[in-house]
Amino acid sequence: MDNKPVLVSGATGYVGGRLVPLLLENGHRTRVVGRSIAKLKCRPWGSHPLLETAQADMLDPAAMTEACRGCRAAFYLVHSMNPRNGDFENIDRRAAASMTKAAAAGELEQIIYLGGLGGDNPAASRHLRSRTEVAEILRGGPVPVTFLRAAIILGAGSASFELIRYLVERLPLMITPRWVENPVQPIAVRNVLAYLKGCLENPDTRGRTFDIGGPDVLSYRRLMEIYAEESRLPRRIVIPLPVLTPRLSSYWVNLVTPVPFSLAGPLIEGLTVPVVCSEDSIRSIIPQELLSCRDAIRYAMERTRSGGVETCWSDAGPVKVPEWLDCNDASFAGGTLFECGYRVVIRAPAADVWKQVSSIGGAGGWHYADWLWALRGAVDRVIGGVGLRRGRRDPQEVRYGDALDFWRVIDVSPEKRLRLLAEMKLPGEALLEFRLEALGEDRTVLEQFSRFRPKGLAGIAYWYALYPFHRLIFSGMLRGIAGAVGRPVVHGPERFTSRSGAGSCSIVE
Repeated sequence: MDNKPVLVSGATGYVGGRLVPLLLENGHRTRVVGRSIAKLKCRPWGSHPLLETAQADMLDPAAMTEACRGCRAAFYLVHSMNPRNGDFENIDRRAAASMTKAAAAGELEQIIYLGGLGGDNPAASRHLRSRTEVAEILRGGPVPVTFLRAAIILGAGSASFELIRYLVERLPLMITPRWVENPVQPIAVRNVLAYLKGCLENPDTRGRTFDIGGPDVLSYRRLMEIYAEESRLPRRIVIPLPVLTPRLSSYWVNLVTPVPFSLAGPLIEGLTVPVVCSEDSIRSIIPQELLSCRDAIRYAMERTRSGGVETCWSDAGPVKVPEWLDCNDASFAGGTLFECGYRVVIRAPAADVWKQVSSIGGAGGWHYADWLWALRGAVDRVIGGVGLRRGRRDPQEVRYGDALDFWRVIDVSPEKRLRLLAEMKLPGEALLEFRLEALGEDRTVLEQFSRFRPKGLAGIAYWYALYPFHRLIFSGMLRGIAGAVGRPVVHGPERFTSRSGAGSCSIVE
């Protein structure tokens, strides 16, 4: 086996996060590239002896060239799937051009790109066309490109699977667009991973385009029927109407499922054209057992129920930590920064308290007034935010970069600290932090602390409107955590910060 590493871009995304451990398990030296080394390192495979990390932005050709240097091949698994960015096509072009130049300068032997089926259809969505355009840009360079074209990818945590799951579980009657009858050829995520690895290991795939799909060609309606059957739910009634547009459908999906409008839009638009493999030559080059849609859905359901979801659609994307969180950043001196915190002393070891802190959110709730959290999530969803429905990837494990309801994990230190950055719609930026301090072997100080940097008068009004609820919610959550631990409260809850801070990041002890 060639000792040169293989580069994986998009390593913290849904497919990339599963491909990396597969490569490592098969003895491939692997170099992962991303904008955040911390997000890469915190993955379960982050300390593997065959793993290397490189920090680079895909839009920076010089940084990407350095990341590619010394590698033998690269997986290109990135895509700007966000319609809120009106210029996403240009970003994809620039990123692909950057990869093309970097691969040439690094003298790579192969680029393996995972794109989508249907992009060559004149009626295809902008995002599907963009995926095909990316392939053309990559093939414009001197490095041979292997282009895999897939339709829906079925697996626990995939956006497509979550969309189907929530629609079927929540809606016994569905009014759908007429594209619900369009043919589609889904593929299980484990089969996608096997094809990706096989393309790296088989030189006959270089410079070629392959359609990859499972053994079934069926309609989206049938996919939903299969999910209902596997879930032992009553048969769902689906009524297709020609007047429902993809945009209206996206708003509805945003309200009913955890998939936000920013992602539901391109997903729904991509369903408006048939996506069926036009050739299957890869099956003879990389033979494997292809899972049926029923088996893929069944396995995904089992992984979801057991909490063993390795990656989730919400993992993707950069973790943007605001600069004002750095207390030593003088650029925010004199600005408005509101702070509020409460602490409690629990007669329990820090490990027991941490177990409850690290499991907040998702199906486990927030240890107090879950109906208030649900109400805030519903409001956020209505105004176009992420809401609470995306939950969490795992009911117990929490890691840097994870989505946790409408928060993002930006710092995690087991038995010491958990920091969450708000991703709900706000007139400002908000941080929620839990801090633990062991007092001997059987007592733990638990602090719950929030910071809010308002944007304009609306942000200031928002803080003061919610301030009366802080004591209620924070005190209640701290007591709830102690109750979940099953140990008594020794002292508190008590407030330990001033009502507001102005121009200071200091915490009032």
